[in-house]
Amino acid sequence: MSMLKMKSSTVRTLVQTILLLFWSPIAVWASEPKGSSLHGTNIFAPASTPAKSIADLSVFVLVITGIIFVVVFALLVYSVAKFRGRAMDAVREPAQVYGSTQIELAWTIIPILIVVVLFLATARVLHAVQDAPQPAGALEVTAIGHQYWWEFRYPKLGVVTANELHIPVSDPANPTPTFLTLLSADTDHSFWIPELAGKTDLIPNHPNRMWMDPLRPGIFLGQCAQYCGVQHAKMLLRVSVDGPADFAAWVRGQQQLAVQGASVATGRRVFESNACMNCHAVAGTNANGRFGPDLTHLMSRVTIASGAATNTPENLRLWIQDPNAIKPGSLMPAMKLSDSDLDAVVSYMETLR
Repeated sequence: MSMLKMKSSTVRTLVQTILLLFWSPIAVWASEPKGSSLHGTNIFAPASTPAKSIADLSVFVLVITGIIFVVVFALLVYSVAKFRGRAMDAVREPAQVYGSTQIELAWTIIPILIVVVLFLATARVLHAVQDAPQPAGALEVTAIGHQYWWEFRYPKLGVVTANELHIPVSDPANPTPTFLTLLSADTDHSFWIPELAGKTDLIPNHPNRMWMDPLRPGIFLGQCAQYCGVQHAKMLLRVSVDGPADFAAWVRGQQQLAVQGASVATGRRVFESNACMNCHAVAGTNANGRFGPDLTHLMSRVTIASGAATNTPENLRLWIQDPNAIKPGSLMPAMKLSDSDLDAVVSYMETLR
C-alpha cells in the first residue's frame, strides 16, 4: 500500500511540474505589461501584428508539442510500471510480439498529420508577415547595421539618426505601419525587437525588408541577434513608439541644423580639426563623415555607444577619452585629447540637441 501511495505522489508531482512548465509561458503571453512605458524582450507580450502572429504560432506549437510530451511520457511511465521485471520472470522468456498493423499505422499517420498541421500553420504566418502589402501611408526607414551600432535613415523625411529608432504608433482604424529596408555596411547582423517583430538578418549586398505596426506607445528593447564581432552583445536597440503629435515633434526637431552657439566655438573648432569629422556628420558644419553615427542631435538620445551607456556628460567624456572603457573592442579610436580640448568638445556635444 505504501508503495502505491508513493507512486501516486510521484505521478501527481510530475503532472504538476509538466502543467507548470507549459502553463507559465501561456500565462505570460496572455498578460499585458502594466504601469511602465519601458518594454523588455518578452516574445509572449506582442505589441504589433507581426509579433502577435509569431507569438500565437509559438503558443500553438508549444501546446501541440506539450500534448505529445505528456502522451509519450505517460505511456513511458505506464510501460515501466506495468512491464517492470519481477522475480518470477527470471526464468521465463517474455511474450514475443511480432508487430501490429494498427499500431504501426497509428504511429505513422498521426505524426504525418501533426507535421502537416504545423507546416500549414507556419506557412500561413510566414505569408502574412513576409508578403504583407505596404499601404500608401506607411513610414519608410532604412536601417543599416555597422560594427557595432545602428544607423537609421528616413528618406522621405530627411532625417538621419543612430541606435534609437522613433516610429509612430499605428491606430487600427487608420494603420500607419513602419516598413524597414535592412542593409549591412560590413558583416552579417540581425535586427530583432521581440515585442514588435521577428528576427530579420542584415546581409551585405542583399537588402531585406520587414515591417511593424506598434499598437501602443512606449520604449521597446532589442538587439543584434547575429554574432557580428567582439561587441555583438552590446549592439543594442531602442525603439521609441510615439503618439502622432510626439512623432511629428520629434521629426521637426531632427530636421533642424545643429546649434551654432558662440559659447562652444572652441569645442567645435577642436572637433573639426581632429579625426572626429572624418567619421561623424554634424548637419550645418564641415563634418560629413559616414563611418560613425550622425551627431547632429546627439543629446536627444537616451544612450550612447548603441545602448552601452546612458547619455550623460560624464559618460560622453569617458567615451571620447577611452571608448574601450565602455565598450571594449569598439572600432572608435581613443582621441588622446588634452583635458582642456576634451572639456571643450564635450561642451560642444552637449549643445547638439
